[in-house]
Amino acid sequence: MKTAIVYASKHGTTEKVVVSIAEKLIETNEVELFSLKKNSNPDISGFDTVILGSSIYAGKASGKMKAFCKANEPALLQKKIALFICGMHIDKEEQKKELKNAYPKTLQDKAEATELLGGEFLFEQMNFFERFIVKKIAKTNKTVHRIDWKAIDKFVEKLK
Repeated sequence: MKTAIVYASKHGTTEKVVVSIAEKLIETNEVELFSLKKNSNPDISGFDTVILGSSIYAGKASGKMKAFCKANEPALLQKKIALFICGMHIDKEEQKKELKNAYPKTLQDKAEATELLGGEFLFEQMNFFERFIVKKIAKTNKTVHRIDWKAIDKFVEKLK
């Protein structure tokens, strides 16, 4: 089975999660990674499964991911798909809203797996404005790691 993982990562956390997912799937799948930062519209036609992953900033999914979904929705609906987000909101209900707002309802309804996989505040990679916002909203001024490795395992198991 051929699996494409298409993702949008601003500071690298979503990419870290994607690599972890790929490493877990590689035993049973041929896996190829596509960063929307490098290629805004990769060709997914040769894949059986497509996993979509987006970072969340200020409650919003990546614009590149939204554009990719819109441009490829008919093709995605013909595939086995899975969806995830990486974000730092602590409230579970807010996380669910972020996931719901990240992808079109048609893709959510078709997805075999959806998951909230945690995130990170990487202060050393943020610009001044991002650091300012995180300090005000999250009340922290240091790097914080909250990737949910158990949720990643659960997500991958749903796809096997």
